[in-house]
Amino acid sequence: MSVFVLFALTVIPLIFTPGPDMLFILSQVASQDAKAGMKATVGICLGYLVHSVFVALGIAAIIVSFPVLFETIRWLGIGYLLFLAFGLIKSVFNQKKLTLTKANTAQPIQKGFFTALLNPKGILIYFAILPQFIDKTGNTVTQGLILSFIFIGLIFVVYCSLSLILAKITQKTEMNQRKQKWIDGGSGGLLILAAAWLGMN
Repeated sequence: MSVFVLFALTVIPLIFTPGPDMLFILSQVASQDAKAGMKATVGICLGYLVHSVFVALGIAAIIVSFPVLFETIRWLGIGYLLFLAFGLIKSVFNQKKLTLTKANTAQPIQKGFFTALLNPKGILIYFAILPQFIDKTGNTVTQGLILSFIFIGLIFVVYCSLSLILAKITQKTEMNQRKQKWIDGGSGGLLILAAAWLGMN
């Protein structure tokens, strides 16, 4: 259970990191309403569900047959976490503006699905980070699916909450820079701690 909690704490900063998924959600809320943002969230979750099935099965084969490849993936994951962390911390000292496109996007579920399916950040989470929380001596497929569902569940909660919150705020094209810097700095620090823990295990 502690491994699942640690995994959740590791991916939460990644979910909050601005990327294609979040920008799509924000654009739906900005151009339409909270309902559109929540529909887009459903599509994104469905996209990651596809990753879950294939990756959980693939991870099992990698762990059993290619331990060297697994170690390579593990260190790539650590490097990815550090890369994101330093990028977030660097942004604290720079001017940062988040501009949303106010266009009425049809079929939010379908577009959200493909946004998640083709999102490099999501793919890296599944291939480089998720395997590091799997016990090679246990049922790797079951563990992979549980971790995947935790990730998808957190995405659903965070993005739906974000949609509801933003819908109650006056529509703006620019996020509060000071608050965004605090979020980026805190997320970067958590990712460095996560990378350090993974490097020692």
